[in-house]
Amino acid sequence: MNFKTKYFLKSKFQEYYKTAEIHIPSRLEAREWGFISFDEMPETVMRRHKSFGSRGEVEEYLAGMAPAHAYHSVAYYTYPSAPTMKEKQWQEADLIFDLDADHIPGAPNSYSEMLDHVKKETLKLYDLLINDFGFNEEDIRAVFSGGRGYHFHISDPRVRSLESAERREIVDYISGRGLNIEKIFYKKAISGDAGSENVRMNMLSPESEGGWGGRINRYLVSYLTDLASKEDAEELFTGFKGIGKKTAQKMIDILRDETQVELLRKGNMEALSKVNKDIIQTLALQAVNDMSASVDEPVTGDIKRLIRLGGSLHGKSGMRVTTLSISELEAFEPLTDAVVFSDKPVKLKVIRPFAVQMKGNDLYVEEGTQELPEYAAVYLMCRGAAEYGS
Repeated sequence: MNFKTKYFLKSKFQEYYKTAEIHIPSRLEAREWGFISFDEMPETVMRRHKSFGSRGEVEEYLAGMAPAHAYHSVAYYTYPSAPTMKEKQWQEADLIFDLDADHIPGAPNSYSEMLDHVKKETLKLYDLLINDFGFNEEDIRAVFSGGRGYHFHISDPRVRSLESAERREIVDYISGRGLNIEKIFYKKAISGDAGSENVRMNMLSPESEGGWGGRINRYLVSYLTDLASKEDAEELFTGFKGIGKKTAQKMIDILRDETQVELLRKGNMEALSKVNKDIIQTLALQAVNDMSASVDEPVTGDIKRLIRLGGSLHGKSGMRVTTLSISELEAFEPLTDAVVFSDKPVKLKVIRPFAVQMKGNDLYVEEGTQELPEYAAVYLMCRGAAEYGS
């Protein structure tokens, strides 16, 4: 990134910060702040151990310095500007989750499709936090990172004192890591016909129960009853290894009988006891895969981490780090809603071919001098794919 490019980007960021709505975190005076400047690029030098006493001080710093990246600590400190972590005196920290395309299996290569994929993971995480951990919607703040994913901030007092190991256990639960599927299904002893013998019945947690047992029950019953409702149900069931036509028809009859289905919902799996155990366990694993969320464990476990400031700009995209309510998250289109720069044409020299979809436009540029809308030009320069001017 040459001097002219850095000067142009810094001036555009400066314009933005003069009127930007910055989402200042709670207890800002207890936070450590860090910044990466355009001036030192391509080197990445984090200037940290800063502190501010008011919103005005933060906004004045941003408008004056126009950093490429702006961060604040997830932690609260007694002395946030102290030069060492020990001297800062850690008090507590928000609970943070980071969902980034780099850490999500199967993420597409296309930027727009990648962001759609990450959003689906984000909504799965939200479901787990609300329904399994009991957080309220107002406890959770979603933030588009301005790059390749989303962050969740939880500042509920009940979680702020958690240590790193406890936070990693939360990640284990959310990702389904270490879940023993065989223990989800169990045998329950019941009295025999004459009360003189013990019979063991196949059981699963009822759908109304919290945790992964109830989740797997809801998934299995929904998945299997949906298959049974289709016209080609027999063909679909015989597609499972080990299920012949006779067993398939029995399953269909069971799954079309609301009385039997209600027993399954209550956790009584005896009706499916003749089905190959491996099939049920495979579907249970599929349930965990479909309902778990892929989060970056080191971020959640790091109680002294710096996280992007809501309302700031991301120096590798020029897009806004956008704070969202959950209802806003569902409708949020990052490649339109997080784009802050204008359509004004800007001349630049493209260093390498580059494709991006922004504001509903598919842009593909070849090497050489090009004229692009300002928002696209800023994006290419931030990505290192172009330099300012001809």
